[in-house]
Amino acid sequence: MTITPCKKNPELKRRIEEFAEILKTKAHLLANYGLSENDFYNSGLFRGSIERIRGQFSATMREKREFVRRVLSYMEDNKFIKSFESSGGRNRYDYTVELPSGKTAVIELKGGLDGNNTNIFERPAHANELIVWSVSTNQGGDPRRNVWSGLHTRLSAEMISNNKRVDGLIVWDWVCGTLGRKCPKLECDPLRKTVIAQFELPPPCIYLLPATIPEVRNNPTPTAQTLSSVEILEAFHRCFKGASDEVNYVDFEVAYRGADTVRRTTVRRGGNIVQQSEFTPIQRR
Repeated sequence: MTITPCKKNPELKRRIEEFAEILKTKAHLLANYGLSENDFYNSGLFRGSIERIRGQFSATMREKREFVRRVLSYMEDNKFIKSFESSGGRNRYDYTVELPSGKTAVIELKGGLDGNNTNIFERPAHANELIVWSVSTNQGGDPRRNVWSGLHTRLSAEMISNNKRVDGLIVWDWVCGTLGRKCPKLECDPLRKTVIAQFELPPPCIYLLPATIPEVRNNPTPTAQTLSSVEILEAFHRCFKGASDEVNYVDFEVAYRGADTVRRTTVRRGGNIVQQSEFTPIQRR
């Protein structure tokens, strides 16, 4: 068992590396700028173009927000949530969701989870629940590395160091279930697919975190909440055909080792430990 059923597609990785090499060595043939091969690469045209494309892919949230809007609208139409509202960039969180029970859930939207941006969020006073939603559409990335980095390196450090409570994590986007990121859930049962507009979605990957902040003296071993305790994640689970043995539970343990505060992260699924860290110091990167 692994922290997420998703894995890198080795054939796609090979093709990406192959095409990247072609671009690096043949880019001067794509357009006629009246430059020799040597002058073309020394001019900055190639590097500047690559950086521009990279920036455009990294900076835009339009596609991600459209995806989230369609998913939440589908959940609203099917009565799994009552309503939702985008913060429109006004706050350090992205969406407020009113749940059928009357509770308020807040969603913080992220890309991949292996960068410092994962730690940039606030839990507003009106939130009964706060979850992080990772929408990472880089098909060449490593989902297992990203999820573990997000949970252990980023979120656990933020919770312990800055006293920020996060109720859970959902890892799910429109690349899930495609040829670039095959989903074992759909390979076992194609009928579990949900179609929303142009998106054909497998059940999401859900991670439940403790309801309390880990603290060495008073709360050294908080364990994950139950699915029924986090209404927004239970709504995703029920709406998109989740199975109980696919839900992940994340436990933390904190202690002192000399002058350092150290923590251990354990991820359980189906009653089994799927990944566990050693006790490691909190290092903000």
